[in-house]
Amino acid sequence: MVRMPHTDRMTDADRTTPEHSAPTSAIAVCCDSDRATPRQRADELARHLALPRADCASRDYPLLLAVTDDRLELRQTDSADGAVFCEFTEGRFGYRRTLPLAHELLARAVGFKGQPLDVIDMTAGLGRDAMVLSLLGCHVTAIESHPVVSELLEDGLRRAGRDPETARSIAGRLQLVRGDAEQYLAALPTGTLPDVIYLDPMFPPRTQSALMKKELRALARLVGADIGDGAHRLLRAAFATGCRRVVVKRPRKAPDLLIPGWPPPGARFEGRAARFDVYFPAGVGAT
Repeated sequence: MVRMPHTDRMTDADRTTPEHSAPTSAIAVCCDSDRATPRQRADELARHLALPRADCASRDYPLLLAVTDDRLELRQTDSADGAVFCEFTEGRFGYRRTLPLAHELLARAVGFKGQPLDVIDMTAGLGRDAMVLSLLGCHVTAIESHPVVSELLEDGLRRAGRDPETARSIAGRLQLVRGDAEQYLAALPTGTLPDVIYLDPMFPPRTQSALMKKELRALARLVGADIGDGAHRLLRAAFATGCRRVVVKRPRKAPDLLIPGWPPPGARFEGRAARFDVYFPAGVGAT
């Protein structure tokens, strides 16, 4: 495993742009600082992501990727929701990590029993689940296909690396891969299967009520809300590897994700708002 916050970048030929991602005209890069370093970073991000530069007070774009003195943020210019960013050492996640993580439903769903597991997270997003697993001692490959989301995650990992305790806790355990998860799984060398493949597709559109978390609303606007087919595609790709344990996070009352020719969930760990469905597909496949 590569030391955090190292990232692997697929080539442009390997990288696929999400079919339902926000068009370029929907998002711009801005800098909310007068300092030279953040302004330079904003210019570099705009060039790297092929996005326009804008003023942070602009309302010409519904989404702004804002570089501040402290962090990288995703802002909605037409919403009262606060900014979305990755945070692993303070706030809600900072408190979460003080609790016994081994008792979390996620840890139980992946089969963690005190020994490190090799986990591939196909849908890293803002990285919280990958971070929880790495703090438990697991070796996690966190894959994120959307270029803006991966920038947010990389920024969070970079800032987490400045905290000595966090850096020591996950050193060499968390690898961020920018690219397409299906392609990544298809290219795995023989004999290198992980213990667990994990995916957390965004909740189906029908669950996106006014109470939906602000970050889910913002990310849905960024990457698109039509994710049903994508979730089935990812699950099929996970099954095809032959991995013995595949875990899918779902809304608590959502129907199972089912793939013809493959088994339904063999176990379930249910919380108040979400659940983890566990599949055991090894040795089974469509004929």
